[in-house]
Amino acid sequence: MPIIVNLDVMMAKRKISLSELSEKMNITMANLSILKTNKAKAIRFSTLELICKVLECQPSDILEYKEK
Repeated sequence: MPIIVNLDVMMAKRKISLSELSEKMNITMANLSILKTNKAKAIRFSTLELICKVLECQPSDILEYKEK
């Protein structure tokens, strides 16, 4: 898939763990893990908005397009 989710990069930059992010977002660690490992097929705008709010970033910091 040419859409890359850079959640792990932003989490490292913000020095936040998956469990801490999960707690702040009130989303299961399993669902965040799917995003973090690029296994997600879709993401809700509300989830993306919450990630950006908690990590203080822009959607473009999380999502990237790369041609194969």
